[in-house]
Amino acid sequence: MSRRELKARPVAKPTDLDDAALFRDAVGKVRRVHSDAAERRARPPAPIPRQTLADARAVVHESLHGPVDEAGWSEPLSYGAPGTSPEILRRLGRADFSVSDELDLHHMNAAAAKAAIGRFLGESRKSGRLCVRIVHGKGLRSAGDAPVLKNLVDRLLRQRADVLAFASAPLQQGGTGAVLVLLLR
Repeated sequence: MSRRELKARPVAKPTDLDDAALFRDAVGKVRRVHSDAAERRARPPAPIPRQTLADARAVVHESLHGPVDEAGWSEPLSYGAPGTSPEILRRLGRADFSVSDELDLHHMNAAAAKAAIGRFLGESRKSGRLCVRIVHGKGLRSAGDAPVLKNLVDRLLRQRADVLAFASAPLQQGGTGAVLVLLLR
């Protein structure tokens, strides 16, 4: 046959039945294998939201044993010497000034704290440190529910001529348990 005759002849397409028959002929005889392996396999355990449960336990624990909510517990301190702009106080409360040094008054009595504050502020000013932090604590264990060291710091800083302004620190720097102090040059 010539090529022309091949092109002219219609080509018969195999049907799906022909394909299936060809496959069965090629594979030969098949026997079904019954296996109970799938039935013997243990079912996977039900998913347990471990992290969600741990988070819920942590929230309950924190609410029972965590620190007392600062909002409403202790009033923030804020003071500006006469003539100090409100902008300075706002920036101080946001910790826009770089803190050069820190004094921690924890475990001091009032007399020791008063002396330590005087020395600290004098040395800071002499060394050219103009923004310092004084950590006085929140007074949670003070007798009579009044924060002794916090009130002492407030009173002493208002009386000093070298203090331009002070404000309670932002939460990440101690909140109402610390003050940031700006000293005069």
